[in-house]
Amino acid sequence: MTDAEARRTGRIRRAPPPFRTVTVQATADLGPRLRRVTLAGDALVDFPVPLPAASVRMLVPSPGSSELVLPAWNGNEFLLPDGSRPALRTFTPRRVDPDAGELDVDVVLHGRGVASEWARVAEPGAGAAISGPGRGYAVDPDAPAFLLAGDESALPAIAQLLEVLPVRAAVQVHVEVAAPDGRSALPDHPGATVIWHDLADPHDPGSAIVAAVRTETIAEGTRVWVAGEAASVQRVRKYLFEELGIPRAQCTVRGYWKRGRSGDADDD
Repeated sequence: MTDAEARRTGRIRRAPPPFRTVTVQATADLGPRLRRVTLAGDALVDFPVPLPAASVRMLVPSPGSSELVLPAWNGNEFLLPDGSRPALRTFTPRRVDPDAGELDVDVVLHGRGVASEWARVAEPGAGAAISGPGRGYAVDPDAPAFLLAGDESALPAIAQLLEVLPVRAAVQVHVEVAAPDGRSALPDHPGATVIWHDLADPHDPGSAIVAAVRTETIAEGTRVWVAGEAASVQRVRKYLFEELGIPRAQCTVRGYWKRGRSGDADDD
């Protein structure tokens, strides 16, 4: 259930893991549109190593401020002391080193998003906080094939999956990028075919992924993992479950963000 759904229904949600205060240790550009931010601190020592494609919530200072203020959980969402919502975004941790107390997040630099703007200018010593890890993906070692699809926000998760999927499995990968320079190197997998798609319609992000999934012949037993813009992955979900009748247990479909909303959606 998303924060918006909880507010509408009035349901109390289980509190997420507490925030761990960290600082920026280093940044590195992986391409013109992707920046890796290495976070470090004693609070990350013994941080649980998540399953691949898991998530963490990253808190950064509110726009216009350099001060990090930790929010409080009110039963449905995090709120700052003045009642406003914090600058909070969800990412796949690309690397976790619980011994060194380090964690990497890869941030897509696009538009005027809070996380993008912060990552553009973040310098060593800048404050942030991490909550997590959230649910990850349990790989079926006996699956004969996998179909992975997503946009730039899903690249870290797709990279992790390619590192751990069974080497004998056939893996078809579709990635939509907003511009050709958004393509970044992905780990090699002996059975993987990676197809890049340019954004077809800025007003309909994810449409290229929807089209790509619909053109795939999904053999029996194939495991499907899809993540990206919430409305587009909802269309993928309907196609997989309602048109093809694929068992839900074989599919993981997650909305990572929602067009027109300065936040993120995350649902199965």
